Amino acid sequence: MNKNHTYFFELRKFVAPEFVFGLNSRHLVGRYAANFGAHKVLLVSDKSLDDETNWVRDVEQSLTKAGISYVKFLRITPNPRSEEVMEGARLFADEQCNGLIALGGGSVMDCAKGIGIVSANGSNILDFEGVDKIPHAMPLLICLPTTSGSASEVSQFSIILDEKRKCKIAIVSKAVVPDVALLDPEVTVTMNPYLTACCGMDTLTHAIEAYVSNASSPITDLHALEAIKLVWEALPEVIKKPDDVGWRAQMMLASLQAGLAFSNAILGAAHAMAHSLGGFLDLAHGECNAILLGPVIQYNYSACPEKFQAIGKMMGID
Repeated sequence: MNKNHTYFFELRKFVAPEFVFGLNSRHLVGRYAANFGAHKVLLVSDKSLDDETNWVRDVEQSLTKAGISYVKFLRITPNPRSEEVMEGARLFADEQCNGLIALGGGSVMDCAKGIGIVSANGSNILDFEGVDKIPHAMPLLICLPTTSGSASEVSQFSIILDEKRKCKIAIVSKAVVPDVALLDPEVTVTMNPYLTACCGMDTLTHAIEAYVSNASSPITDLHALEAIKLVWEALPEVIKKPDDVGWRAQMMLASLQAGLAFSNAILGAAHAMAHSLGGFLDLAHGECNAILLGPVIQYNYSACPEKFQAIGKMMGID
């Protein structure tokens, strides 16, 4: 047997939720919530989306049309704090909700995951740090990302800021994989250039780290390489043409592909340090990745030069 064939005989698992990709998919949220038996949901979002866009209203109308009542929780900051999770969990219990809808970026979706964990298991969200520490399944969770970067809508991760230690904790479990992800590129057109760039660099870092991970597989490699190709082409264009839904769709597809890759192949040193840096200084996660990705690649290059060369070719680098 060719030594390269051993790659195909290593045990690997691949976990992904159901997802719907395309324009106007956000309007399906009420139908999906009803299909899962929701009677009242906690709609988790952020105040700026509620104040400055129509996306929250679209979700509210879809839920109302499906006969599902809801209560909104909008007290979420970038790099979601543990106390925000606990506050949301108290509201979830007080309002007798049985489902969660997350509309927003990675911070909103990670906070919603934390609310679901606490609602099903009790205790403080910080007690679930680590891998496979969640004994009971979360309530229904439907995610509608409004950014193209975190891919929390398809991942096994929830990242929460521990305010006292000034560090981010990682919760890793199949229990936090959403039930459904509705990916509508139209809702990403309201991202400003800085946020667009940060999310794009997060996507690129996800894809590169997943591809060179020693937990990668032929399946994750397909998604990682496609994500690199998509984001490398689309990110400069979407910065120049922020209202172009076509480029926004390509960035969202890149984020999805990278999310499917890293959720299963896991990440590396760039993300480990980015979480530490972002938690300590409360910085944007994508910017931390942008700062760290180059030095980490330089440090790791000798471990798998053929993979880094494949990335270079994907980017058109000689």
